[in-house]
Amino acid sequence: MQHGPAVRRRKLGAELRALRTSAGLTSGEAARLVGWHQSKVSRIETGTSGVKPADVRLLLDAYTVADTQLRELLMMLAGSDDSGGRHHWWHAYRGVLPPTYRDFISLESQAGAMRTLETTVVPGLLQTPEYARAVTKAAVESLSEDRLDTLVEVRLARQDVLRVDPPLELSAVLDEAVLRREVGGPGVMARQLERLVEAARLPQVRLQVLPFAAGAHIGVTGPFVIFSFSNTSDLDVVVLDHLTSSLYLERKEDLQAYTEAFNALQIHALSPEDSLDFIAGTATGA
Repeated sequence: MQHGPAVRRRKLGAELRALRTSAGLTSGEAARLVGWHQSKVSRIETGTSGVKPADVRLLLDAYTVADTQLRELLMMLAGSDDSGGRHHWWHAYRGVLPPTYRDFISLESQAGAMRTLETTVVPGLLQTPEYARAVTKAAVESLSEDRLDTLVEVRLARQDVLRVDPPLELSAVLDEAVLRREVGGPGVMARQLERLVEAARLPQVRLQVLPFAAGAHIGVTGPFVIFSFSNTSDLDVVVLDHLTSSLYLERKEDLQAYTEAFNALQIHALSPEDSLDFIAGTATGA
């Protein structure tokens, strides 16, 4: 269990090591190709030291990696400000967002798919501006209006991942409590439920409701997010949010456990079609 930046270094190093091996090179041979000492390659591959985007580019060229998407992803993990010409907009908020949140956004922006269990609030990618404001104000005490405006602005900007081409594929299991908890007042909640109905009809979004009638379930331990990347499953990661930080789980055993848990939740939840009816019924008070 590591904080985000450490996970990214280790994942980047592991992927670079795999690419070097596929290229049939030893670490010493790779170092000579790029004009480094072997120890630098070893430190990068074990994640014990950071690596600049320019250094990653050198290694990828040395390993003759032509996959554009994979190169972009690895450059992103190295902290590149530019990935395929797409500006990392969240860098403009460095003075406002904590590092763990920026790291979460960067992973979210590059992931191919996101699976999430939400037990208390609507997923950030599906929140209306009014709902996002009410949730943020309740979660972070003593916020100035300017800072609150900025955090809501960031929350809404994150939602662009569902509109780009190709969009992020979002699968969300929502505990019924998410729909019943009145956030921001009746009007705000009514509009939020309408937004969920709209989102549930999008081809890139799969929403399922876990009703109270399902009883106790594996998700009672708390919400979680699984990010998956289209280029390689070795970069997949589980994110657990806490009050003051986020934790990232990268071990294959952890990924398997949370993947199995999410699959079990989907089985016990209502189907997407029945969930849509359930959300619509909740919105109308049925």
